[in-house]
Amino acid sequence: MKWTEQQIPRQDGRLAVITGANTGLGFETARRLAERGAAVVLAVRDTEKGKLAAARIHGDVSVQELDLTSLESVRAAAADLRATHPRIDLLINNAGVMYTPKQTTRDGFEMQFGTNHLGHFALTGLLLDLLLPVPGSRVVTVSSTGHRIRAAIHFDDLQWERTYSRAAAYGQSKLANLMFTYELQRRLAAHGTTTAVAAHPGVSNTELARNTPPVARRLITWLAPVITQPATAGALPTLRAATDPSVLGGQYYGPDGLAERRGHPRLVTSSPDSYDLTVQQRLWAVSEDLTGVRFPVGRATTTA
Repeated sequence: MKWTEQQIPRQDGRLAVITGANTGLGFETARRLAERGAAVVLAVRDTEKGKLAAARIHGDVSVQELDLTSLESVRAAAADLRATHPRIDLLINNAGVMYTPKQTTRDGFEMQFGTNHLGHFALTGLLLDLLLPVPGSRVVTVSSTGHRIRAAIHFDDLQWERTYSRAAAYGQSKLANLMFTYELQRRLAAHGTTTAVAAHPGVSNTELARNTPPVARRLITWLAPVITQPATAGALPTLRAATDPSVLGGQYYGPDGLAERRGHPRLVTSSPDSYDLTVQQRLWAVSEDLTGVRFPVGRATTTA
């Protein structure tokens, strides 16, 4: 049976915080959750664009300033959310950048690793105690099929200071998203209330590809009708990961079509590298050191 948006359960009484929700996948995720009755917070860097997006969504929608390229902004956003909301049911780590030219965040991290992984790692750690008391709460982190492409966690040069490859740096950041999810789920398992789940949108036609080199971008545009799907479809794996009652912690959802490029959301598997427990735990420790954020859940005592 194909999972569609009609299967999203009612979300009345639930609060969803979604990063990067003013456009693309994040906007479609926010729109559908609000239509199902959730109160939705659009956590965005540009609040004016966030307000314009909120005006297009029917329901209880608010805007929170959040710049994932700045740990100062992440901490300020978390403080605002904590002051405004006593609980969070869904934290959806959706925002991201792809194939950016070599540049760094305000804290000196390589832009893709700093935004896609470290910013969300810090935000999750700072908000997690608002989710832990809530039965059925979830942290959903959006990865990519790009986690398989030239992807590894380069502990000897995490910030790509010696060499730089747009594709490899993106792959590292998306692999880190998955490793974060799997390690977080092991730490959450003892609490029994909150779960961590991952999703990917396949190849979706969004603004994310705006930094793709011109030749590749022209090729993608030409092939778009065959290899891509609209953001409305690309958001479905995230929505299933966030709302399907049958979802289990540590699972990964993506499209069911050829090479997971498009289609209906289903349970998928990530690369063998993503399941390396030693690397997951090392990445976690490094991420804590780089961000200065400690989670209110300790390291799992088992690898089950």
